[in-house]
Amino acid sequence: MSSSEQRRRQNARLKYERQQKRREEARRRTRRITAIVASAVAVVAVVGVSAFVVADRIGDDKDKEKDTAASQSPVPTPEESESKAPEPPMTIDKKATYTMSLATSQGDIAFSIDAAKTPHTANSFKALADKGYFDETKCHRLTTQGIFVLQCGDPKGDGTGGPGYNIPDENLTALGEAGADGTVTFPAGTVAMANTGQPGSGGSQFFLVYKDTKLPPTYTPFGTLDKASLKAVEKVGAAGVEGGAGDGAPKKAVEIEKATVEKN
Repeated sequence: MSSSEQRRRQNARLKYERQQKRREEARRRTRRITAIVASAVAVVAVVGVSAFVVADRIGDDKDKEKDTAASQSPVPTPEESESKAPEPPMTIDKKATYTMSLATSQGDIAFSIDAAKTPHTANSFKALADKGYFDETKCHRLTTQGIFVLQCGDPKGDGTGGPGYNIPDENLTALGEAGADGTVTFPAGTVAMANTGQPGSGGSQFFLVYKDTKLPPTYTPFGTLDKASLKAVEKVGAAGVEGGAGDGAPKKAVEIEKATVEKN
């Protein structure tokens, strides 16, 4: 074999070896890139799942906080009046006592109002009752755990309704100073105003306390149930909430058929 033929074959073999080496290096690079991409995808997937789990737990915690807050709040917070209409002009006798009588589907419920202590509240309820505002409305919320109240006075029936104006807080010191826990005892038979949690945000919603209940002294206590009326509300409380929860629509539906406020 001539030396030229040997060189040609040797060069061909070297070329082939170089090609194989380049191909192997290319395959290794591809495997490395694939491994890197796969790792990155796995990391993203793990981070994504972790973020989802964390978000889910945060959501659960927030829901629990909301549930806890709802169970401790005496009333759903009515929406603040957007129209900011003025409250009714003062027409009551501020030195007198009044009685608010509710003819309901669960019997008659009545409570006294001392206008000297809560003139704005008494005047507002008299004006609303005189125009039939409370007629054919329902007491939409009952609480049976932690606090014990029946809430009424919302024409919408969902806790957000109001008369279009707000009345000032009154008589807030009547039940004494708050204890270390920030609450005072609202005795069974107390009738008090609902509010949004902000000062001076009362409207038409009120709640009837059927068992001693501790609450912050930020709800205007303006009335007292008579004994027969307290027993009627106690029966509603004893029947519980629809679905067995501790907070919601009362199982014994309470519809106010007619409401009146009369001077004693």
